[in-house]
Amino acid sequence: MYEPIRTKSVHTTAGTPSGFPHRSREEELDIQLAGHLAALLAVTDEIRAIEPSADLDAAAERLAGQVARLREGVAPVRASSAAAAREPHVVALHERAHALAGRALVVAASRADTAVAILAAERMDAHAPAAEPRALAAR
Repeated sequence: MYEPIRTKSVHTTAGTPSGFPHRSREEELDIQLAGHLAALLAVTDEIRAIEPSADLDAAAERLAGQVARLREGVAPVRASSAAAAREPHVVALHERAHALAGRALVVAASRADTAVAILAAERMDAHAPAAEPRALAAR
């Protein structure tokens, strides 16, 4: 009644090697975590340019070290002080840093990276008080 299929279907993917490389879940999480930490480092550098402090300097170095570790030794790009002059609103920068640290914490917890999770939680704690005035004013 029906003739059997003699050729492979174009939709069949099982057993055929693909032409592009695949990354594991761990590699994808490393890439995502490195991106969040690099963004947090950029905001930290902007805040440091506006209001320098030893705490921010130490945090920036730790963030840069973790990004380099996740990127297999490739150092992250650092923000210059000229970039901070465009956005002088420090509270908004602290809010952005707090949100980025939260995202990094979620990914670090997902991949069980304790060192990054601790660093992200510390950064959330450090940026939370600076972001509170706007939250209190909104109430």
